[in-house]
Amino acid sequence: MKININGLDVNYICEGEGENILLMHGWGCSIETVLSIFNHLKNRFKVYAIDLPGFGESDEPKEIWGAYDYANAVKTFIDKIGINKVHLIGHSHGGRISIILANKYPELVDKVILVDAAGVKPKRHIKYYAKVYTFKTLKKLYNIINFWTDKEERMKKFYKKFGSTDYRNANGIMRKILVKLVNEDLRPLLKGIKSSTLLIWGRNDKATPVYMGKIMENEIPDSGLVVLENAGHFSYLDQFHRFKMIIDNFLEGSE
Repeated sequence: MKININGLDVNYICEGEGENILLMHGWGCSIETVLSIFNHLKNRFKVYAIDLPGFGESDEPKEIWGAYDYANAVKTFIDKIGINKVHLIGHSHGGRISIILANKYPELVDKVILVDAAGVKPKRHIKYYAKVYTFKTLKKLYNIINFWTDKEERMKKFYKKFGSTDYRNANGIMRKILVKLVNEDLRPLLKGIKSSTLLIWGRNDKATPVYMGKIMENEIPDSGLVVLENAGHFSYLDQFHRFKMIIDNFLEGSE
């Protein structure tokens, strides 16, 4: 199904009856990547899953969005479909959006499940700065060596070869949005979250390491962290059987 949100066609699915749950996927993903959670919950809840703008079958933003723009778009979606109380489940980028919504709209958001969530600015070690310096040096050399080629095409080839995986996979405005998002720090919002919050993390998550989950657990007043062994950034897929039991236990008190 499609719904128009501030001039963008946004794709979503909905099944089930009961209390409302909204599922939000991570960066570079879509509804398909959270279908396993959707199908597990739809027999007991009314479950919505949304293709966030720029992903799946939804339109790309027309401007360079940050996390708050995504949160505003999701809030508009919630208002348009007439939800007045909702549980949020957000993975990675979807977790980032969930943090903002839970902080800004405590009367709307009931329980929150953050799965390998983004939103805390990463620690910067000497290796990071060495990597940045090397990257900038490579970029300068690449421009000098290939000065005779079209600059836009030259930069596309450079980032495709040397950029991060997410950066390489993003194009056009989505690449600029990614840069803006990763430089936003939502940590100041954590203490203001009143919703009961479950944090689920993969022990081997390299994209949003476990220490980020521990920061969230320390700062969100009513929260608890579960770390899944032998799981990475997509911990809910790596350990789906355990994941199902954990979220069922957390949500059953609201049925």
